[in-house]
Amino acid sequence: MIRAVSTYLFVNYRLTTALLDKIHRAGLPAVEIFCARQHLDYRNRAQITELAHWFRDSELRFHSLHSPLYSDDAWGRSGPSAILNIAEPSKTRRTQSVDEIKRAIEIAEYAPFRYLIQHLGLPEEEYDERKIDAAFSSLDELSVFARQRGVEILLENIPNALSTAERLASFFEVTHLNLGVCFDVGHAHLDEGVEPAFRKLEGRIRSTHVHDNDGKDDAHLFPLSAPQGTVDWKKTVDLLRSCGEDVPVLLEVREVPEMKNPLETVQQVFDRLENL
Repeated sequence: MIRAVSTYLFVNYRLTTALLDKIHRAGLPAVEIFCARQHLDYRNRAQITELAHWFRDSELRFHSLHSPLYSDDAWGRSGPSAILNIAEPSKTRRTQSVDEIKRAIEIAEYAPFRYLIQHLGLPEEEYDERKIDAAFSSLDELSVFARQRGVEILLENIPNALSTAERLASFFEVTHLNLGVCFDVGHAHLDEGVEPAFRKLEGRIRSTHVHDNDGKDDAHLFPLSAPQGTVDWKKTVDLLRSCGEDVPVLLEVREVPEMKNPLETVQQVFDRLENL
């Protein structure tokens, strides 16, 4: 099991080389960086250059970058225009989203990474054929841009009517886009269920997001640590192991304010998962 963690755990803080050092010292071989401008400002050349120099001298692997969800540094609170949505039917707004995501992908020119994790639509977005056409146009353009920089786009199953495992499988069949998947365990648990979702996407899974919830709220809980979590981790770990050694088990968990040493808890979670 390749252990990896998303910096989503620290998304409310600026991403620094000191934080990356802590992740590396915790014995984690790979990291996914969550692209939110209050955390990683992809428009800030100085921050990107500093991180790039650090990765060149480190054994920590920059596995993936989570595509930005907003163009501002306040989780979209600056207004609707800050929301990034590649499935937006309006060509003008969709183009703005695509251009913003390209700015994030350009990080690979300084600090290479393998995968960009991309959402298809917004949380709880309703299904519409126009949105499918819009997403295809966006991804067709973004895929070319990403490949030129050595990056592969992975679509993530998220809780909306465009991105359940069944909808993603249908999207691939209709569009013939040769894209992989980042399989999100917690989101699958909220939708079809972990195993049914996994079976629909298993041939395309290249990475994962691993977190727990109660089956109702997308809480991004630490697996095997939160009493309200209801994912069957024994079955889930067996499924994830079947993906092969190249697919990491990547924790994407939310900060717990009272938790003094979250990276220590991350290691404990991995130990428990491996011992199941």
